[in-house]
Amino acid sequence: MNSSNKIFEKELLIKSTTDNLALIREFTRSAAEESGFSDETIGKIILAVDEACTNIIKHAYKYSPDGNIFITIKFEDNKFIIAITDEGNHFDPARVPEPDLIHYYKQKRAGGLGMFLMKKLMDEVKYSTLTGNKNQVILVKYLS
Repeated sequence: MNSSNKIFEKELLIKSTTDNLALIREFTRSAAEESGFSDETIGKIILAVDEACTNIIKHAYKYSPDGNIFITIKFEDNKFIIAITDEGNHFDPARVPEPDLIHYYKQKRAGGLGMFLMKKLMDEVKYSTLTGNKNQVILVKYLS
């Protein structure tokens, strides 16, 4: 079966702790490999998902290990869709300015580039607020 005929959906529910990031990365890797992405693209997808989940742990849940992170990965019509949902503090992506990378580098800063990286690594990045006080980020990568 070639990759264009594959259709699947996988789900993972974990607690909001950095200890679970390795599990998230492996879950993402497995699904991306099954979809037929190159190793280079798989690395980009994993990094984007890792950044999104790290932001949820750090900002939405303020490092509380009691929050839930629900990840759904769907692959259909050569479209790899990762939906990451949390019930933490709301986030307005419009309030995050585009980084000045030269200034950032000169300041020797660490962190703060998660959204920028997600947008560079993925084909689509969408944030939304769902009913029931939930936040969701959707990351999309097309299999070429």
